[in-house]
Amino acid sequence: MSANPDFPLFQVNEDHEAIREAVRDVAEAKIAPFAAAVDEESRYPQEAHDALVASDFFAPHVPEEYDGVGADALATCIVIEEVARVCASSSLIPAVNKLGSLPVMLGGSEEVKSKYLPPLARGEAGFSYGLSEREAGSDTAAMKCRAKQDGDDWVLNGQKSWITNAGVSEYYTVLAVTDPDGARGNNISAFVVEKSDEGFTFGEKERKLGIKGSPTRELIFDNVRIPGDRIVGAPGEGLKIALRTLDHTRVTIGAQAVGIAQGALEQATAYVKERKQFGKHIADFQGIQFMLADMAMELEAARQMVYVAAAKSERGDADLPFFGAAAKCYASDVAMKVTTDAVQLLGGAGYTRDFPLERMMRDAKITQIYEGTNQVQRIVMARQLLKG
Repeated sequence: MSANPDFPLFQVNEDHEAIREAVRDVAEAKIAPFAAAVDEESRYPQEAHDALVASDFFAPHVPEEYDGVGADALATCIVIEEVARVCASSSLIPAVNKLGSLPVMLGGSEEVKSKYLPPLARGEAGFSYGLSEREAGSDTAAMKCRAKQDGDDWVLNGQKSWITNAGVSEYYTVLAVTDPDGARGNNISAFVVEKSDEGFTFGEKERKLGIKGSPTRELIFDNVRIPGDRIVGAPGEGLKIALRTLDHTRVTIGAQAVGIAQGALEQATAYVKERKQFGKHIADFQGIQFMLADMAMELEAARQMVYVAAAKSERGDADLPFFGAAAKCYASDVAMKVTTDAVQLLGGAGYTRDFPLERMMRDAKITQIYEGTNQVQRIVMARQLLKG
């Protein structure tokens, strides 16, 4: 698990700091003012969407040759972190655009890349990811969705569950079994499905604990005809591409978790410096100070892990599967702890919607679940250790 000796673990350069400053300005001015209403009304954060498109932070990971800005993995994490600091739902816009399109970048033909990446980079279309099913969550190879070849085309039938930004995105990378009699895991292929494809519909929006501004819906395929040139990689390579994608994108969930925790720590710190009990600010009590110190210490450890994993993602290091899983797992556990402690520090006020802490606590929970539960992350880490 040692670092590549030819490179530093990570290096935050002037460009990264400039990106952070720019994203924070956008987030504070054009995303934060709507975050509470987005949650309260369970509506898509269109204001954030428009602001991210206008500032080139909608899909910053897309390379320059496809009309993107070519942000590296660390810069993309910084974008997601800074947006999540004020609104977790909005941070899923750049995060899921990377998740949905990365299979195309990793395994797609030049034709597929040239067709789908430029509209994404320009903010004309979002990109979602269709892997999970009702009975195939952690056990992805158990999926039932089928794609049957018909001449040069493929005909897709089945469903996908828990799809982030479903109904908003124009494009979907969808995994389906293409050889029912083939070896488990090696019989799955990936396709790009377009929102306008005939027979492709969406289920009702899920009613969720948190990230209420990001629609989560089922994808439903009823004899959806997919042109053969929309396959991503070769037939049978889909699951391998999907799992390679997750090695990279788990890091972005770690970044989201860090952002949520950062926002919660800042809110709690500001409150305890103002709130008075027993004749003095509660920040003067050692018990409060110890809570803040632990929150900040664990948050900074999580941030360092995420940034190391982002650097490994950018380089394609062989130990990325361990570091990506570790960063996502640790950062999301920290986010849950920090937001829970932040609510506690505000006391009764923290339990009300007058402050954003209860929203941040609800939003943090999903980071322990999606893109692989933290139990699955521990399985991934253990496998990497035992292989070594």
